[in-house]
Amino acid sequence: MFLREIKSILLILFSLLFISTGLSQNTQTERDKQTLEKGIRILREYCQENSNWQVVQPGVENKVKGLVHFIEDESIDNIIEYLNKARLDSVNIVTRQPDNVEDSLSVPGYLSALNVKKGKEQVGIECQSDFQKTGVIIPLSLVSKAREEAEIIPEGKGIQLFMDSVYIMPDSLIIPEVIPDSVLNTPEQFARLIKTDSVRTGYIEEKRLHYNDSVQQAHVEFVVAEYRRQKFEEELNRRIKRYGDSVNINNQIVLKLYNDSVVSVVNDSIRSIIETLTLYADFIDTVRVSMVNLTGETSDILLQNGNERFSRVWLKNEQNDSLRVMVKNTDKRTIQMLIDDGVTFSRIKEKQTKDFDFALLEKEISDFTEVGKSYELETPWRIGGDGSLGFTQTYLENWKKGGKSALSSLMVLKGFVNYSRADGKVKWENTGEIRNGMIRPGGKESELQKNDDKFEITSRYGISAFKKWYYSAEFNFNTQLFRGYNYPKADNPKPISAIFAPSKTYFKVGLDYKPNKDVSLFLSPLTIKNVYVRDTTLVDQTNFGVATDKKSFWEPGLNADLRFRTNITEDITYETKYKMFINYQEPFKKFDINWENLLKMRLTDYIDMSMMVHLIYDDDMLFPVLDGNDVPVLDNNGKPKQKPMLQIKELITVGFSYKINRKVMRTHRIR
Repeated sequence: MFLREIKSILLILFSLLFISTGLSQNTQTERDKQTLEKGIRILREYCQENSNWQVVQPGVENKVKGLVHFIEDESIDNIIEYLNKARLDSVNIVTRQPDNVEDSLSVPGYLSALNVKKGKEQVGIECQSDFQKTGVIIPLSLVSKAREEAEIIPEGKGIQLFMDSVYIMPDSLIIPEVIPDSVLNTPEQFARLIKTDSVRTGYIEEKRLHYNDSVQQAHVEFVVAEYRRQKFEEELNRRIKRYGDSVNINNQIVLKLYNDSVVSVVNDSIRSIIETLTLYADFIDTVRVSMVNLTGETSDILLQNGNERFSRVWLKNEQNDSLRVMVKNTDKRTIQMLIDDGVTFSRIKEKQTKDFDFALLEKEISDFTEVGKSYELETPWRIGGDGSLGFTQTYLENWKKGGKSALSSLMVLKGFVNYSRADGKVKWENTGEIRNGMIRPGGKESELQKNDDKFEITSRYGISAFKKWYYSAEFNFNTQLFRGYNYPKADNPKPISAIFAPSKTYFKVGLDYKPNKDVSLFLSPLTIKNVYVRDTTLVDQTNFGVATDKKSFWEPGLNADLRFRTNITEDITYETKYKMFINYQEPFKKFDINWENLLKMRLTDYIDMSMMVHLIYDDDMLFPVLDGNDVPVLDNNGKPKQKPMLQIKELITVGFSYKINRKVMRTHRIR
């Protein structure tokens, strides 16, 4: 019964198709589409969706489903062709947001809520310890205001303290409210009464002043304690917020890196599965081709990958001449045709034949099957740097000519991570430098002194503007890592510098001229300079232009950076870095110059000699003015005079050196 209905439906479909043959092509296509849709709905209703109907013969249901899918879905050839052209290896097929990572707590480096809670507790402990060490500077205005706000007893109202039982009046100073006439009439008694009243008044005033002092002192202590508590809470909240922000950034970075790696692995697996399935589907899929000659004789051949089949067909013309041709499939999309052995023509005598070796037939390669270059290599990132470590040691004992033993060292670490697109339109340069030099003059008994200390990070991002110019923005930060003193330290135990005391930060926006990798001229008319002293109780911030009641200051100005590098010979290199900052607020009075010159000579593959001359002039850095006897010169107010001076440093070092300079290789598909 069910098969009858299917046959009826198919007859209806074919009838409709034949009836609509004479109509226009557009009308025909639309009616074909409607007929197919109607037929698919009927098949779905009776074979798949309606549970009241069951398929009688086994296997028919699956074939009907396959027929429906064939009509609704694209053919396997279209799917395979699309997937081959989609370049799935260059883009992700699936993705996932880092916030959707289910097992975030198990990701290495991810900080859980418990860890964050412990971290905040540790921040509180460190903050409390720092406050106990450094203390809090109490403004004098706060103390004065607290004294004024204290509720004191005004002059002449001191008796209220005795009436409120704050103090007890001695019996000797108690004066009765009603004085007998005998006392008033007796001169001696009256004089004594007057004296007692005078002493009493002085005693009351003394107690009033004492009470007011204690009230003011208590109120001042309360206000100071509240001020310290408030400052502690502000600092604690700031540190906790900074810690929380760092935790959030850390967790975001950790989750992103972890999620990116998982997404990459999943996409690699999906690509492999799709490749395997498409190859398998293309291999097992078959196409049946029917060949019909002039007289209507039909011969079929099944095209399939990996399975050769043969078929023969008679070719005929209008004179009924016949030629037998053998057809062979080589794969799913190609057939091979050749004249069969033993050919017979109806009007031509049969000719002698010869054996034919099919192995001699080779498939010709057409132009569109040539394999071109699918990938090319990119090197957008370059990572490198160099490090050197040098030592100088002098030992003297019973040296008649005189002198002192000495030991010194200098470590220099430089690194860079640069990004540059192949078209040269985007450049991102990131550099870092750490220098540290120590010296111990005079042997083991002398103190260890610092003679070089630098920590600097620079990041510059540029977009091509015109020719060799780039619209650029730069962030530069520099400070020192260790404390510095006016040696000998025993005479001046207080440091004159420390980590982040001071530190300088520059934000620059302008144009960068880069004709080649060894020359750069960066002009930034929009520059902000910040000088910051972290611990003003340890380091005198006024030596760096910071006001006595502040920790930092900002300056707008014009900045110019010049970098030049050249190879004098194969083993000798010269590099110079010149930076100039002009303050817009006082353009003709305040400016900064920072000029580094480095000459490096390679002695062997791992040993080189370098000479550096560093000049600094900064209007914000002040030095005491000394007379001919090295005695500070005082100004009209009796304070030591200070003024900016040219700073000069020269270092010559021979030591070990190692360089790293490599490209980060990456391939990408040619589009």
